[in-house]
Amino acid sequence: MQPIVVIATITAQPGSESIVRDALTTAVAAVRGEPGCEQYDLNADTERPGSFVMVERWSSKADLETHANAPAFVALAKTITGIAQLSIQRLTPVA
Repeated sequence: MQPIVVIATITAQPGSESIVRDALTTAVAAVRGEPGCEQYDLNADTERPGSFVMVERWSSKADLETHANAPAFVALAKTITGIAQLSIQRLTPVA
């Protein structure tokens, strides 16, 4: 199976940065234990305060789809909805 790489950019609304950061940090430990999760790393954008980038690698599309409905992601989405913007890129490794 072809692994899937995801780059998720999460941008907190002004004043919500710490809530978003805490929610993302909480999700990391739980998601790393999900089936098929090969990488789930949270990064802060040094040029844009309140902007975070999650670099993910999943063993398969099915594992990524399972993640989207798993408790950790559902809780994260519930917490940041309305206080952060989410942009997702799904990539296939080439080299």
